[in-house]
Amino acid sequence: MSTFLRYPTAIEEGITKIECLLTSDHNVVKAAIEPLVSRRSLALLLLQNDPLLWDKVRQYEPRFEAIEMVVESVQSQFSDPLVLVIAKTRHQATKKIEELAIVKIKKTSTESEEFFHRLTVNPITGFPLLFLIIYFGIYQFVGRFTSGVLVNYFEQGFIQQINPIINGIAYYLLPWTSLQNLVANDQGILTLGMRYVITIILPITTTFFLVFSILEDSGYLPRISLLIDHFFKMIGLSGRSIIPLILGLSCGSMGSLVTRTIESKRERFVVSLLLVLVIPCSAQLGLFIGLLSQNPIALIIWWVCIALIFAIIGSITAKVLPESLSYFYMEIPPLRLPHLRSILTKTYSRVRWYLSEIIPWFTLGSVLLWLGTLTGILPLLTHAIEPIMLKLELPPEASTMFIYGFFRRDYGAAGMFDLHHSSLLEGRQLVVAALTLTLFIPCLSQLKFMVRERGLKTTIALSSLVIIFAFSMGYCLNKLLLILEII
Repeated sequence: MSTFLRYPTAIEEGITKIECLLTSDHNVVKAAIEPLVSRRSLALLLLQNDPLLWDKVRQYEPRFEAIEMVVESVQSQFSDPLVLVIAKTRHQATKKIEELAIVKIKKTSTESEEFFHRLTVNPITGFPLLFLIIYFGIYQFVGRFTSGVLVNYFEQGFIQQINPIINGIAYYLLPWTSLQNLVANDQGILTLGMRYVITIILPITTTFFLVFSILEDSGYLPRISLLIDHFFKMIGLSGRSIIPLILGLSCGSMGSLVTRTIESKRERFVVSLLLVLVIPCSAQLGLFIGLLSQNPIALIIWWVCIALIFAIIGSITAKVLPESLSYFYMEIPPLRLPHLRSILTKTYSRVRWYLSEIIPWFTLGSVLLWLGTLTGILPLLTHAIEPIMLKLELPPEASTMFIYGFFRRDYGAAGMFDLHHSSLLEGRQLVVAALTLTLFIPCLSQLKFMVRERGLKTTIALSSLVIIFAFSMGYCLNKLLLILEII
């Protein structure tokens, strides 16, 4: 096998003649073009009429006219320009190398893959399939099993066995009550913050990420995007908006960061507003599903409210801020059976990342709550929010979950979980609290990303709007449920 590419006979003969015609002083030409270039390479460039090389050869080469005659003679033997003939030869050689290097696997299930693909993206079959996945994967597994069984088991074990031990150790080692309250007792770092992480957040996020990884590894998630793309266009959003919104279900901060991929300024603003307003993060979503799954009517009311607000906000902003939609193309991977190792790896990586993200925030939240109690600021804030709680017909203790939610959305949802287990939030109050907390101001982490991506003024404006809107919607929902007496 030759060490270099072979061209058609006429070109190879032309290359040989030009190589013989180039004088020994051709290094001057080489230095002007590229150091360490062979005579063959120079001959090929001359055959392709390289303009820079032609000028140098005309200037330095004494046999230029003979070289020019060789090029014309070779060109007369081809109907296409020599540069095209040479390019085609190289392309054919590349294809042969590719065929030798790539192993092609025969697809035996192309027809079945196409059938299942159409099944997932056709609205007639796609939406019922999506409903079944949400019902069994999210509602039954994450909601009823994890929140109703695992969380209760961990909660009872932590409160009845671990918390008393932590309180006893803190009482023995720390002489001051204020320091004991920092790490133990009702609002300590270990007895409140870490209890939320271990007994509530960890089981729910693990099962949620497990379901999410299965859907992702199977190739189903992009098909959900295709399925709801038409609906998004109806409310003035393009398919590109789906990506940050889906990522927002995992983490609002991640979704806010990815809004930079949207070309339209209006769409970026609308998606940022929806992320702040109606898209709960994974832990918050799991907790709400777990809490409301005990009463299916309550869960349906919450879902319907969120969906209506999502559609109305998108439609209004599309009319108030008209602008042409940006085009978006998405590569659809093949449907396949998920690989167990891949699912477990993705779930583990996400849970590890999530814990590394929330543990510092929960620790900081516990410290700030301790400082707020110590300085008297927390009781003042709680007292200031209590009139709003009374308007929503929620217990005064519910004001603390909104303060928790300012630090982390999942922190606030965990606080609501505690109030429910203490029988302070039931039925209608639980639905009102869930809707209001979903719509409430995003956590500090998401606000930080919003400031970076949207600017301080836009972040302040959105946050102010969200606070007013959240409590207004909670008030309206409470009054509506009282009138209808549904729950």
